[in-house]
Amino acid sequence: MSFELRGLSWSTNKRMLSVLICVVCCIHSGKSQTCTDGFTYDRRARQCIDIDECRTLPDPCRGDMQCVNQNGGYLCIPRGLYSQSYTRNSPRSYPEPSYPEESYPDRSLGYSEPLIPNVPPVGAGPGPGPGPSYPIVSRSTPCILGYTLGADGTCVDVDECETESHQCNPTQVCINTAGGYTCSCTEGYWLVGGQCQDIDECRYGYCQQLCANVPGSYSCSCSPGFLNADSRTCQDVDECETNPCSHGCLNTYGSFMCTCDEGFELASDGTTCNDLDECSFSDFLCQHTCVNTPGSFSCVCPPGYYVYEDGRRCEDLNECESGNNTCTTAQVCFNFQGGYTCLDPLRCDPPYIELSDNQCMCSAENPACRERPFTVLYRHMDLSSSRSVPADIFQMQATTRYPGAFYIFQIKSGNEGREFYMRQTSNISATLVLARPIKGPKTIVLDLEMVTVNNVINFRGSSIIRLTIFVSEHPF
Repeated sequence: MSFELRGLSWSTNKRMLSVLICVVCCIHSGKSQTCTDGFTYDRRARQCIDIDECRTLPDPCRGDMQCVNQNGGYLCIPRGLYSQSYTRNSPRSYPEPSYPEESYPDRSLGYSEPLIPNVPPVGAGPGPGPGPSYPIVSRSTPCILGYTLGADGTCVDVDECETESHQCNPTQVCINTAGGYTCSCTEGYWLVGGQCQDIDECRYGYCQQLCANVPGSYSCSCSPGFLNADSRTCQDVDECETNPCSHGCLNTYGSFMCTCDEGFELASDGTTCNDLDECSFSDFLCQHTCVNTPGSFSCVCPPGYYVYEDGRRCEDLNECESGNNTCTTAQVCFNFQGGYTCLDPLRCDPPYIELSDNQCMCSAENPACRERPFTVLYRHMDLSSSRSVPADIFQMQATTRYPGAFYIFQIKSGNEGREFYMRQTSNISATLVLARPIKGPKTIVLDLEMVTVNNVINFRGSSIIRLTIFVSEHPF
């Protein structure tokens, strides 16, 4: 028996007719209707109609794909695949659906009314009214676009990528999808104007330090002093672990720095250390002689001197106190700057007699002493050649005073070079002054005379101080 319902011819038997009548009755008697995905319920038409996802969904297809609405869904196909235009008033033919005699699977679970599958939308037939929003294939095609009839009679997806029936650009990559395919780009490329263009990863800071862009990829490298920790980041290399420096090493970010011990300086190669000649810095580093040593220096003093506690000045070595002398027990050791001398016991020449260990006297009762000094006192002193002038070096003073007497002080002998003079400081005292520098080593014997004059008793007498001066060589 044949029935025509809204432009569709259905041929079926009585059993199919009863099912259809039951479905129609259920639709009219139901209070509400819930449709499957891809359909919405039209209350005026009192049936489920297709949703045009190409119009309602924002950007349903990616790239250069065109959205084509399907009954209950949509497809993404390359643009230009269908050249014909679809007008609403043009006659269209629809595939004649065939239904198996067995009933549909129970899909009413959760729905208030049973559904009518594959009911074409209102106005789908010829004549005025809105047409379908998807391309129409010929009635003889048993499967929708993108599928083909398999050996078992079911529709299977066509792999356009494998059959090379796609229209992807040669720079693009075909990716098969259910019922269609999509054109994309390989990793490292992006789609610009339908063409796959290389992505310059270096512009986006993919590498921590150095970046080299290559087609479809990029390569990272590190500056000197860094090591690739992975494909993007760089890790500082501790160069000090390889002991590149001769002395000390200080690791820095991306490099290292060599340090030298005290008394050394870094060479031009930046790794070795050269000894620093401290003695060349100044002539006054040591009082006498500076000797350079690896990393330091030392001061040396001449014989008769030792290095003082500060390590730079020289002090006289008193051989007489230290016992480091060659004097006999009968001799007297006399120390002077830079040396010593052994003094023999005092021997007074006649007519003088010994008054004490260092004094000889000529008695007034002895006629031979009438024109001679009454006493001769022996004194010793040392004098350095570096002594500045003028300098007061020795003082004389009368120990006995006589009423009405006055005193005259003078150098009687030994001052042939006129290096000294006497300056009277009071009526009973005078000072020996060094007027000119003396170069040593040298021994000078001066007779310093004190003349006593007493006009009251008409007395004139004198005393002598025999001063022996040991002039040491200026070592500094």
